[in-house]
Amino acid sequence: MSWLGNVYGLGAKYCIEASPGVRRGDAGRFHQVWQDEHVDAPRVLIVGSGIAGVACARALRSAGIAPRVVDRGRQPGGRMASRNLNGRTVDIGAAYFTAQPGTLFGALVEDWVKRQLARAWTDTIAVAQAEGIQGSSTGPVRYAATAGLRALVADLARDLDIEQETTVEHVAPGIVDGQHYDAVVLAVPDPQAARLLDADSPLQTELAAAWLPSIAVVLEWQSRQWVPFHAAFVNNTPEVLTLADDGDRRGDDAAVLVAHTTEALAREHLDDPDGAIAPTSAAVQRLLKLPDAPTRAFAHRWSFARPSTQHPEPFHWHDGIGVCGDAWGERSSVGTAWSSGDALGRAIAASFA
Repeated sequence: MSWLGNVYGLGAKYCIEASPGVRRGDAGRFHQVWQDEHVDAPRVLIVGSGIAGVACARALRSAGIAPRVVDRGRQPGGRMASRNLNGRTVDIGAAYFTAQPGTLFGALVEDWVKRQLARAWTDTIAVAQAEGIQGSSTGPVRYAATAGLRALVADLARDLDIEQETTVEHVAPGIVDGQHYDAVVLAVPDPQAARLLDADSPLQTELAAAWLPSIAVVLEWQSRQWVPFHAAFVNNTPEVLTLADDGDRRGDDAAVLVAHTTEALAREHLDDPDGAIAPTSAAVQRLLKLPDAPTRAFAHRWSFARPSTQHPEPFHWHDGIGVCGDAWGERSSVGTAWSSGDALGRAIAASFA
């Protein structure tokens, strides 16, 4: 299973303009200060403030390099996204994450757990068919976040200078939208990275693999009406790929489910994500044998939810341009995204040593 149980993707175009405003209001001033204070340091730009971009920035900071981080979104997080519903945070991107003990990411997760930012959620995932839940599968511990997964990225980004709502139009070796950089990191899904590069860039071939879309459909009921489960892999249905009990995941027993659609249903509704709500809701009602329709629902499009194939390398770094993220490694996952960004940051720092 990929990153929705590991699913997500950013659905919009990344673009960089010189000075739209640091943290939505002061970017031009910040960029000038950034230049003045780091005249002799390598100039590094990171496009994307998801977990891969933030991990890359932290690795560079640890090596004494202060990168400039930009993102077209309103807040850091990327596909570890959360949204507010009736004053409550709902995870609409990655459903959970796993961590292998003894790894750098495992140590980070241990720290999150110790500080009560994350918690061990479950090692058991239900397996469902169109007619209902048929059994379960036991695997590694899945972790959830007490305040939503985006809060974990915000924790990593807490002392970084990140310019949100900032767009980038064009990236070439050493030049981004007419400005000089010694290194540029594209910490975004491959199709978005490809859009920023010249059509004849050698990287285009490496970034050519397709990414699959999904639509996250959040469904809320007045009360919990289903037989308890944590999350489910759904097989052989045209509408739903995965389903998570967000109340169970967050530990507050809210009557909220989050379904991620199949690629086929997502492609039907990419221009109108709300159109996926009715068929997804009906499929969830059949699957869980629910007597009532949800009282509230909304949809979020992920145009690039997950990669169709993985790069065997942990990142790309050549000619001053780096690419990192969950497509770079053994499998698409939160841990892969963090490890890719961290490894790329270390490699870039070493290249300037």
